[in-house]
Amino acid sequence: MLRWFTILFCILSATEAAYPWGPTGHRVIGQVAEQYLTKKARKRLNKILNGQSLAIVSTWMDEVRSDSTFDYMADWHWVTIPDGMTYEETQKNSNGDIIETLERIAGGLRAGQTTPEKQKQYLLILVHLVGDIHMPLHVGNGEDRGGNDIRVSWFGRPSNLHRVWDSDMIDETRLSYTELAASLEQPGEEQVKSWQQSGIRDWAHENTVYRQPVYQIGNGQLGYDYSYWNLPMVRQRLLQAGIRLAGLLNEIFGQR
Repeated sequence: MLRWFTILFCILSATEAAYPWGPTGHRVIGQVAEQYLTKKARKRLNKILNGQSLAIVSTWMDEVRSDSTFDYMADWHWVTIPDGMTYEETQKNSNGDIIETLERIAGGLRAGQTTPEKQKQYLLILVHLVGDIHMPLHVGNGEDRGGNDIRVSWFGRPSNLHRVWDSDMIDETRLSYTELAASLEQPGEEQVKSWQQSGIRDWAHENTVYRQPVYQIGNGQLGYDYSYWNLPMVRQRLLQAGIRLAGLLNEIFGQR
């Protein structure tokens, strides 16, 4: 019995290591983005997605992980930027990374020279990865696989630091994605403009600045205190991701 439990634990650990924001987080980002779309962008997106919302399609890149056809996308969800370095100074992953992929996909959508099928896939990738790049541990320090190797407990349950950030803190709110999106603050026009004027590499760099509070885990027994200090950052990153996603989509689809 113990042997099978150990095997199951290893399988689950390997699986959880791959995932970014959980479904709720990604759907919150899509829900927020919907509120900041221009009419022209909304109309074009509605046509490309056959009426599906950004919230619903936001999890596609995680859903297809079970299909080996999409294994080539595995490394696109993250990037390593060690402390004290910029992205430009890092050794690049030959399989691609989240920054390279977002810049390439956004460029492809701007060019508008893809087939309808490829355009839709590019859009699904873009929506998902804009969310991923705002999750602090998806810009890793190169030492612990984005916090996956750091074992902690969450309210007494086994977890790891990556999982605490991708889903544990969000799930602990007991809010649906629509409720959580509705609970986020409404930033002023100047704040929205400032967030949307920043670029993909800026979003990644912000995560390196957040590392100090993220890694302040004490003895690893995480719960109310850790959530109290860090849930506001989670909420802000979800909000920023949604607003910036809308800005990028408005730029790509709201101009022509």
